Amino acid sequence: MSAFFVVLGLMFLMELPDKTMIALLVMGTRARPLMVFLGGATAFVCQMGLAVGAGQLLTLVPHRPREVIIATLFLLGAGYLLFWPEKEEEEKGEEEGAQEHPGAPLREALTAFGVIFISEFGDLTQIQAANFAAKYNWLTVFAGGSLALIAISAIGAYGGKGLQKLIPMSVVRRGGGLVFLGYGIYTVYQLVAG
Repeated sequence: MSAFFVVLGLMFLMELPDKTMIALLVMGTRARPLMVFLGGATAFVCQMGLAVGAGQLLTLVPHRPREVIIATLFLLGAGYLLFWPEKEEEEKGEEEGAQEHPGAPLREALTAFGVIFISEFGDLTQIQAANFAAKYNWLTVFAGGSLALIAISAIGAYGGKGLQKLIPMSVVRRGGGLVFLGYGIYTVYQLVAG
């Protein structure tokens, strides 16, 4: 059960300052928030399924090389969150969200689905979800990650601007980066000690 909460918390923290959150926020101001939420949440769950499947393939790699891959991915994720310019993520999200055009409810949901589904390919959260699926039970990772990303969809579609006023995204990014750095160092330590 603790793995579920680790995945839930980290996926939430990683996606909060991401370009897809900004895209949801922009789409939520231009279209019906419910349709944006439904489209975004569905896309996130589909992407989580793909990531968990990739993580299961990673479990086929022998233990030591797999741990090296996992440590590398955690450390790269930490570097991304700690050192990648936040302004660049905001600009990407605003661009992607601005491409949405209001229309019928189904069209709004499909547009949100398309924007989020395409944006998430190769995204840090998807890579880390695959990483977690190689380390923990795949169903736990799928459930925790999906729940976190559904929450992100709701926050983005219904009021991410208010959240940004309460907690600066730079604080969220740095916090997530430090947690990933800790995971990476711990995995390296286990490799060296083991």
